[in-house]
Amino acid sequence: MVFSLALPLQSKIFKITINAPIHPVTSEYIQEAIDQADRENASLLLITINTPGGLDTSMREIIEKILGSKTPVAAYVSPNGARAASAGFFICLACDVFAMAPGTSTGAAHPVGVSITGQQMDETMAEKVTEDAAAYIRTIAEKRNRNIQMAEAAVKLSRSYTESEALKGELIDLVASTEDEIIKFLNNKKIKRFTGEEIQLHLEDETVVEIPMTARQKFLLTISNPNLAYILLMLGLLGLYFEFSNPGAILPGVMGGICLLLAIFAFQILPINYVGLLLILLAIGLFILEIKVQSYGILSIGGIMAMVLGSIMLIDSPIPELRPSLNFIIPVAIGLSLIFIFLITLVVRAHSRRAVTGKEGLIGEIGIAQTDLTPEGKVFVHGELWKAEAEENVPKGSKVRVIKILDGLKIKVSKV
Repeated sequence: MVFSLALPLQSKIFKITINAPIHPVTSEYIQEAIDQADRENASLLLITINTPGGLDTSMREIIEKILGSKTPVAAYVSPNGARAASAGFFICLACDVFAMAPGTSTGAAHPVGVSITGQQMDETMAEKVTEDAAAYIRTIAEKRNRNIQMAEAAVKLSRSYTESEALKGELIDLVASTEDEIIKFLNNKKIKRFTGEEIQLHLEDETVVEIPMTARQKFLLTISNPNLAYILLMLGLLGLYFEFSNPGAILPGVMGGICLLLAIFAFQILPINYVGLLLILLAIGLFILEIKVQSYGILSIGGIMAMVLGSIMLIDSPIPELRPSLNFIIPVAIGLSLIFIFLITLVVRAHSRRAVTGKEGLIGEIGIAQTDLTPEGKVFVHGELWKAEAEENVPKGSKVRVIKILDGLKIKVSKV
């Protein structure tokens, strides 16, 4: 008989760092870290967080994952001067342990909603959303044995709390200057899970292992910057316009297509106002129409206005970190509008310029009759000798103007 001895997995403390708004990328990062901690039988998952808030859908996904986690989760608002506002406050409150560093703040969780057109929600709808958020946070605070009144005031009254106020009001578990202080505080301490189960943590001499973002998540986090996403959109549209205006250039079309696809990818993360996007597309349409219609600049002015307004409305979020800066987008929008108009002007001039090569280049040229034209003869024009037909008899040596190209390498002229 053969006996096998299964060695227990060595438990660890996993750590992740969130220093960005709450959106699908940070949601994916936190959820994957919880899954890994559960798989590897971790003793604790420590989330160091510094966020202004973010999207409600991503916040709820994260909270649902935290509440269902097998691994205890601790939130730590850090470094000094950091904050866990709005959605970040909900997430921290939902964790098994809530700690803050000195000089930090949390709260300000009043929901801010806007419609697809960028207008604020009406009073009734705003009240419904606020009451829903208040009920949600009351449930979390009650189950976590935290101060329900302070949590609700953060939602309904947009209250924000310092670390000392939060500790005094029993909204958080401790104030800690370092992660080691949190681990030392929690070692051999009993905590109550969301389900009501009590467990004792044994964290002494355990290794802290940081879970980094994947390369894909880092890339998505980079392009989810609203200023960069806006630039990618503008470069993409400009590149495609170059390609359509000058077929065969290839490079502008390829680069424009890549930039446009990256912008669309970023827009899946950011809260996009489609009215703003349509205004930008309308602006490009007006610029192109300027080529066909002599509007004396009216279409161009309309295009600039549509471009600027669309750019302002494009990314619609109550969180400033999820919106492009006005100091950035207005100069870019006006600058790109002027580039479009400049390119259109070049195209119009090229189309209106008289041909100077080929048969069409002969029209209007002045030549000399080499023979008497009665009414046919020979004419020297454009450095060449041509058979010519005149409208009237023209004596040899007279100046003639080409008025038409006839079949059989023959031109029609009139006397100057």
